[in-house]
Amino acid sequence: MAPSATAPRDWEAEAESRALGPDPLPHVVAWNLTRRCNLQCAHCYIAAGSWHQAADEMPTADCLRVVDEILAVSPAPMLILSGGEPLLRDDLEAIASRAAEGGATVVVGTNGTRLTAARIRSLLSAGVRGVAISIDSLDSTYHDRFRHGTGSLEETLAAVERLRAQELDFVVQTTVTRGNRMEIPRLAAWSAEKGAVSFNCYFVVATGRAEGMRGLSPEENDEVLVELVRLGRQYRGRMMVRSKCQPQIMRHAHAADPESGLLDYATRCPCGVQYCRITPEGKVTPCPYMPVEAGDLTRLSFGEIWRGSRVFRELRTGDLGGRCGRCEYRAVCGGCRARAFAERGDWLAEDPDCAYEPSGEQPLVEPRAVSYGARPERSLAWSPEAEARMLRVPGFVRAVVTARVERFAAERGYPLVTEEVIDEVRSTLPVDFAKRQPFFLGKDRS
Repeated sequence: MAPSATAPRDWEAEAESRALGPDPLPHVVAWNLTRRCNLQCAHCYIAAGSWHQAADEMPTADCLRVVDEILAVSPAPMLILSGGEPLLRDDLEAIASRAAEGGATVVVGTNGTRLTAARIRSLLSAGVRGVAISIDSLDSTYHDRFRHGTGSLEETLAAVERLRAQELDFVVQTTVTRGNRMEIPRLAAWSAEKGAVSFNCYFVVATGRAEGMRGLSPEENDEVLVELVRLGRQYRGRMMVRSKCQPQIMRHAHAADPESGLLDYATRCPCGVQYCRITPEGKVTPCPYMPVEAGDLTRLSFGEIWRGSRVFRELRTGDLGGRCGRCEYRAVCGGCRARAFAERGDWLAEDPDCAYEPSGEQPLVEPRAVSYGARPERSLAWSPEAEARMLRVPGFVRAVVTARVERFAAERGYPLVTEEVIDEVRSTLPVDFAKRQPFFLGKDRS
C-alpha cells in the first residue's frame, strides 16, 4: 500500500524536490464542478446523479480563487470543466471566463443533452475553446441504456449539429466496453465526418459506479489499441485518435512506426505529474480515476498541494513495480497508475490490464513525443509571430501541432518557423465539414 496522500507540505520534502530539479507543471487540470447530473451513466467514476445538491459544491468565489491559484502555478494550462454535468452550474461561464482571461485553454466536458444553441453562444462568449462530448454508440438502444437516459443519444447528436453550426470545436469521447468495441471504427469515421478535433477512447477503471463493471481483458485491450493506432494513421492531419487510461498505446505506436510513431502521442501516464483533478468539494487528486486525496483546497492553496503533496511526489519519483518497472517502454508508457491503485491498492504497482511481458532484453525506448503544455520543447527557432499563433492553439492539440509543424519545416530545410510556414502546413491539411481549413492553425481564431 502506498503511503498516506494527505500529509501536509514539509520543508524537507521541498528541499529534496529542488535537488531533483524544477517542479513539473500541471499542464492539464480536470475539474469536476458538480456531482449533479441528469443522467446516471453505468461507468461514472464520480457516481453522479440528480440527487446530489449544489450546496455540496465549492461556491463561485472559491472557484474563482482556485482558478487564480492554478494560473499562478501553470500560466497557460488546459482546464477541463466537467461534472457530473457542468451545464447544471449557473456560474460555469463565470469560472470559464476567469480562466480564459488568465491564459488557460478552457474545455467543457458534457453529455451534450443540455447543450442548447443559446448555451453554446454563452460558452463561446466566456472564452471556452472546445467541448468534449460523450457518445458511446450510434445505436440509441445501447447508448441510452449505458447512459441511463431515454432519448439521450438523439439529444446529444442534435448538440453536435449545433456545435458545428456555431463552429465551437469538439472532441468525441467513447468509453470502450464489450458491448461497443466492434463499433469503434464506425464511431471514429462518424466523428471525422462531423469534424471532431479528436476521437478519444476511454478504457474502464474500476472506480465509482464502474467498480463492479467487467472491463476488457488485457488481450482485448491490445486489440483495441492496435485498431486505434491504425485509425490514428488513417485520420492523421484530419482528426486525432487518442487512448485514455491505456498508455500502452505507446508501445503499439512505436511498433507500427519506430521513427515517428511516438510524435503523435503524449508520453506516459500524466497522473499527478502533468495532470490532476479537483473534486466538487475542493479535494485535489492525481486524476479523476484515482480517488486519493492529495490535498484540500479549502485549507491549502493549489500551489502548496501541487508542490508539497507526498502522493504527487511519489508518482513523479517513485520506482514502478512489477512488469512496469522492468519494461523497456516505461519511459513512454509506465502503465495506468489509477488502474494499478484501483486493482492493487498501490499506485506504483504494475498495470494489471497490460498484456505485454517485457523480456528485459530489448533496449529502453526513450520518449520522443513532446509532452502536454503551453510551450512544448522546440527543435527549431520560431518567429515571435509564429509563437503567438501557437499559443492560440488549444492545449489538447498544441503539442501535436508543434511537432507536426517542426517536422514539416525540417523536411523542407526551413531554419525558422514563421507564420508563412504555418500557413503552408495548414494548406496541406484537408478541409473539414465547414469547408474551412483546420481551426487550430488559423489566424481567425483569437
